[in-house]
Amino acid sequence: MQTTKNERVPYWIKTVIIFFLGWVVIYAARSVLSPVMPQIETEFGLSKSQLGLISSLFFLAYTLLQVPAGLGDRLGRKRILVSGFMLFTLFMAAISISPTFLIFMLLWMLTGASQGVYYGPQYALSSEAIPKKWITLGSAVIGSGMSFGIALGYYLSSFMIEHYHTTWKMPFLAMALPVLIVALLMLVFIREKAPSTDANPAAGTETKGDFKFGDLFKNRNLLMAYITIFCSIYGFFVIITWLPYYLQKERGMDIVHAAGIASIVPWISVLGTLICSYISDKLGRRKPVVLCMLPFSLLAIFGIVYSSSEAALIGVLVLYGFIGKISLNPVLIALVADNAPRAALSTAFGLYNFFGMAASIFAPYVTGFIADSTGSLNAGFYFAALITVVGFVAMLFVKEGKRV
Repeated sequence: MQTTKNERVPYWIKTVIIFFLGWVVIYAARSVLSPVMPQIETEFGLSKSQLGLISSLFFLAYTLLQVPAGLGDRLGRKRILVSGFMLFTLFMAAISISPTFLIFMLLWMLTGASQGVYYGPQYALSSEAIPKKWITLGSAVIGSGMSFGIALGYYLSSFMIEHYHTTWKMPFLAMALPVLIVALLMLVFIREKAPSTDANPAAGTETKGDFKFGDLFKNRNLLMAYITIFCSIYGFFVIITWLPYYLQKERGMDIVHAAGIASIVPWISVLGTLICSYISDKLGRRKPVVLCMLPFSLLAIFGIVYSSSEAALIGVLVLYGFIGKISLNPVLIALVADNAPRAALSTAFGLYNFFGMAASIFAPYVTGFIADSTGSLNAGFYFAALITVVGFVAMLFVKEGKRV
């Protein structure tokens, strides 16, 4: 098998960069929706629960594609990735000419489905390519693309609406071009099997073994990790879906200002991810770090509602960005890796992502439904805080000793 010694830029670095960009465009495409939700609400005369349903149906389609995406192991993971991103490009562009709300929703769900094939094949390919000594850093860099993408999506849609006075559909068309560029980068540079290196001689090989699917649910630590990520992602998607709308409607901010304030969370999470992951690795344990992070997440979610000034609001968003879902995710991923059988590792991670993203289905709609019932989004944030408490309690049941 080929080596990468004679390559100017090692293959694994190219992989990290391209997959980082993949998460950037995925989250940017999702996030262009949030700042324009008031325009969509007005144009189609939607209730808040119907408005929340837009994101819920998107993530339903995304989540349902998690398991079929595993066919990449048979059909070719690169083929699945490139095909998914080409369809992603097509559906994003088509949204700009959708004539009715029904067609918009159909195209938006198809966009979610096309994104759904990315997670499994991407992490399978990157874990093969990255040398073992760089796997934590490489995975953290790839995952940080989510933070950059959220901020990019917020800025793109709000700036186009406010300064260029486009319709709410145009940001979706603008996002189609970078998605296409990433698809072409994957086509040209990503390989189905990573070349072996001295640092990772087992690249391109697989570990096989017998395991029973149900055994994953008998592992208490794994089960508690699945519950915790569901609770964490629930609060996260309440914030990234509804915060720009909340700041416009209930705080009176203009669309650009609201997007700028909301983007504090993803920017700060880049730093939070690195620091919290480092602390977890130094301790050799995950539970103490998670139990420290979740109460601060609870405080931050309450603080969004209770903050009486913009300075206080910025403070709680900085806090949530530092210890919220994006920063918590690598620690929980490490907990899954510590406890899952080697032969079932990919399945364990698939379940982890499935349960986590299931929260993204419920959070937007439930928050809108609560807002319709109470007349305010405040109660939706309170409910997200309550869900966070459930995650904290679940983590108390994890049994963990210091790794040696």
